[in-house]
Amino acid sequence: QVQLVESGGGLVQAGGSLRLSCAASGRTISSGYMGWFRQAPGREREFVAAIGWSRGKTYYADSVKGRFTISRDNAKNMVTLQMDNLKPEDTAVYYCAAPPFGPVGVATSAPYYTYWGQGTQVTVSS
Repeated sequence: QVQLVESGGGLVQAGGSLRLSCAASGRTISSGYMGWFRQAPGREREFVAAIGWSRGKTYYADSVKGRFTISRDNAKNMVTLQMDNLKPEDTAVYYCAAPPFGPVGVATSAPYYTYWGQGTQVTVSS
């Protein structure tokens, strides 16, 4: 079992920055990808970013490329999402996600992940 706790959400003006953190406890993450997803009211959950736990390979949604940066700290079992130049359309609840042991599938897709955090609200005002 893996428990995920997100932090760092809040209210920011357009053009501002926020840094989200996700702390994982329980089973040590040693393979696969950790991901961030978001869900805005009335919309489906969508992929934001993912990072390979062993080699650090990253994936980003086109809508956040060049503005968001995902990173991980293997020693602390933590992943962060630095969000710069935020836009009102970034407003959503952001979720951290972790895979099961021996994950299969595509890291940019929600079914790849088994464990989800409770979410943290990000609101960007215009």
